Amino acid sequence: MTNSSYFVKPKIFDKYAEVVCAVSVKSAPSSKPPFFFNQSFTVGDNPENVRNNRSELFKQLGIDGKSVTFQNQTHSTNINYVAEPCYYKNSDALYTDIKGMYLGISLADCIPIFLYSPKANAVAGIHSGWKGTRSKILTKAVEILSEKYSVSSSDFLSYIGPGISAENFEVGRDVFEQFGDEVKFIKDNKLYVDLKKDNYLQLINSGLKKENIEVTEYCTFRDKELFHSYRRDKDLSGRMLGVIGLRD
Repeated sequence: MTNSSYFVKPKIFDKYAEVVCAVSVKSAPSSKPPFFFNQSFTVGDNPENVRNNRSELFKQLGIDGKSVTFQNQTHSTNINYVAEPCYYKNSDALYTDIKGMYLGISLADCIPIFLYSPKANAVAGIHSGWKGTRSKILTKAVEILSEKYSVSSSDFLSYIGPGISAENFEVGRDVFEQFGDEVKFIKDNKLYVDLKKDNYLQLINSGLKKENIEVTEYCTFRDKELFHSYRRDKDLSGRMLGVIGLRD
């Protein structure tokens, strides 16, 4: 994991200079409560603050903010191809093979997963909360990219980024029963689900190699100095932005 004052980024893509992949942090310089370095217009923050925060993030990443595609995430399994910068109203995953295009994933506890295929020279960003994880949006994304580009999933590299950890994701019986035994547990009569592990197993079951998957140890709920968490802060929670793309 590589850090800056503005974002955390994985090591898994380090040898591929063309790949940009990072997740913004809450505690960027000059950020102020309650929303800090918020990247979303939908949480009640001053829009000018959001514009400034995004501009600073993109500057630090060395990318053009006008080349970033955003989406209104609805906990669906909708996956969209990005040919030019736009805004999708009902989408939870984006992918592109066009250099200079960047994909934005809004985050505040849900699990972000980023994919890169060196052979296809394509990238994807997936937003997977408990509903998306249950519905296996990640498995669907790997299938779509494999078929579209005629590449083996064993060629893919993936980063499972900052999201809520199992020990902080207590759920009700209705949610608990929708997951397999390998990703859930009971402690002190409370029910928990491990969303990161579920997504990791989706990657393994889809054919990715263990050595090609990086799973962050960060927890958005626990690591309160670094990350926004809706479960922790409720309506005073901002959002991080996960970004992946290919430099020109």
